[in-house]
Amino acid sequence: MPSILPQLIINGLIAGSIYALAASGFSLVYYVVKFMNFAQGAIITIAAYLFFLFGSVLGINYALSALLSIIISILAILSMNLIVYENLRKRKATNVVTMISSLALLIFSSALVLAIFGSSTKTISLYNKTFDFGIFTVTLIQLIIICSSVFLFLLLWVVLKKTRLGKAMRSLSDNKEAAQVIGINPEKIYTYAFIIAGILGSISGILIGLEQNLYPRMGVPIIIKGFISSVVGGINSVYGSIVGGLFIGLVEILGIWFLPSGYRDVISFSILLLFLLFKPNGILGVKKRDDS
Repeated sequence: MPSILPQLIINGLIAGSIYALAASGFSLVYYVVKFMNFAQGAIITIAAYLFFLFGSVLGINYALSALLSIIISILAILSMNLIVYENLRKRKATNVVTMISSLALLIFSSALVLAIFGSSTKTISLYNKTFDFGIFTVTLIQLIIICSSVFLFLLLWVVLKKTRLGKAMRSLSDNKEAAQVIGINPEKIYTYAFIIAGILGSISGILIGLEQNLYPRMGVPIIIKGFISSVVGGINSVYGSIVGGLFIGLVEILGIWFLPSGYRDVISFSILLLFLLFKPNGILGVKKRDDS
C-alpha cells in the first residue's frame, strides 16, 4: 500500500478536480440564484460533444475548438435561464419546480445529443505523453486537468472575493431585498452567475472528453457527483464545493483500492448519507440564520 499511495492520491486529485469543477458551477448557481441547477450536467455534455465535433470531426485547431465550445455552451446556459428559469421566477415558481425544470433540461439535452450523435461512444484523440516522477506517473492530459482546475479555482476566488461582481453576488445571496435597496439588479447578477457556471461546466466537459469516452448521458453521473461534492463541502459554500469534490475524488480512489471498482458510487453515496446524518452543513458550510 505505501508504495502505491502517491499514485492513488494523484489519481484521486485528478478525479476530484473534475468533480470540483462540476460542483463549483452547480454550487455557484445555488449560492446566488437559490435553486439546484442539475442542467449544469447538460452544459458538461454539450461542451464535450461540441469539442469532439469541432476538433475530431471538422478538424479545427483544438484551442479554437475549445474556445468555440465554451462560447456556445455559455449561450446554451443563458438560453436556459432566459427561456425557462427567468419565466419561472416571474411566475414566482418554487425552488422545487425550478429544480424539476432543470432535471427536465438535463434529460432533454441527453436525448438531443443522442439523436444527433448516436448512442455509440466517441473518443477525442490527442497526443498524451506520460511523465514518470518515480513514485507516481501522470499523463499530459491529467496535468492539464490539474493545472486548469487550480487556475479556475483561483480565478473564481478572485472574482468572488476581490471584484464588485463578487460583492454583489454575496450581497444578493445574503439578503435579496437589501441588495435591491442598494441598487443591485438581481437578474443582471443571475446572468453573470450563469455565465461563470457555463464557463466552469464547459471546461469540465472538455477535460472529461479529453480523458474519457463520450456518451450522451455523460453529464448525469458527473453532475450527481458534483451535487454530492457540494453537499459534502457545504451546499451554501462555493469554496466548500471545491473541497468536497477533491475529498470525494480522493476517498473514491482510495476506497476502490480495497474494494471492487463497482463500489465506487457506493462509496460516494455512503459519504453523502453520513454527512447528511451527522454534518448536514458540510465541511465548510455554515448554518443559515432562520428568518421565520
